[in-house]
Amino acid sequence: MNIAVAATPSVAIPTLNALLDSEHHLDFVITQPDRPSGRGRALAESDVSLWCSEKKIICHKPHSASETKELLQSVDLLITIGYGVILPEDVISTPKMGCLNLHFSLLPRWRGAAPVQRAIEAGDLISGVTVFKLDPGMDTGPIYVQKRFALDSDISSDALLQELAALGPEAILESISLIDDGLSPTPQDNGLATRALKLSKEEAEVNWNSSAEEINRKIRAFTSSPGAWTTFRGNSIKVDSPEVSETVLQPGAIKVLDKKFLVGTSTQAIALGFVTASGKQRMDAISWSHGARLTDEDRFG
Repeated sequence: MNIAVAATPSVAIPTLNALLDSEHHLDFVITQPDRPSGRGRALAESDVSLWCSEKKIICHKPHSASETKELLQSVDLLITIGYGVILPEDVISTPKMGCLNLHFSLLPRWRGAAPVQRAIEAGDLISGVTVFKLDPGMDTGPIYVQKRFALDSDISSDALLQELAALGPEAILESISLIDDGLSPTPQDNGLATRALKLSKEEAEVNWNSSAEEINRKIRAFTSSPGAWTTFRGNSIKVDSPEVSETVLQPGAIKVLDKKFLVGTSTQAIALGFVTASGKQRMDAISWSHGARLTDEDRFG
């Protein structure tokens, strides 16, 4: 089968490698155009674009839906993985066998832009990947294959994305086999759908008046983009690697105790592993606290 892949982030790379090693032919890859990045705003390639250069795979960076449609005229199947562009119906109907999407949740739960983060934030015990046939809706197409993954209580969104990316190759290759065998996908139950809304920097601010469990989930969910944050002495500071302690402190109060950096909540204090002060490198919280020369009046938030 002649296959094209539309993808942008590094989580697509395990599946790209699997397709390259499979019996199918990876004709080319589509990714987003180079974007300004960093303080110098120099143009930077996507992770998938860099992979294509390394593997010597043709990589297209279309600027319009019409360009994308033209590229797909000779393709049997298009697979999308975090491409970041909503494809119109006339584009997804162009490949002979349509389009598949690898989505990082167990649809219909968490349709939308941030399924991994929303699953952790909500305290889900199970996540996984879904391969479904694209239709004009937002992650509403019928399902070919799902793979489940149990969530550890301390997993961050970064770590979960990597785990789910590793499930992608098997799910995609199984789905292609089902298409080859002429089997139809299963419609989703729309009554069970939930929305995984795009993350915002504003909602990533930690409210230390919440419970320790809520804050723990939120920090892990928003690691590392956009990054959970709070304020200290009037400046923003990112926080990560939380753990619920048995100590009780007033909400926002900070204290170093038994080699742990603690912040109070409405229940137990949260022990933070790392912080990233504005304009600084990420560092362990204890070392940061020594440099900050904390006083009894200092607090977060």
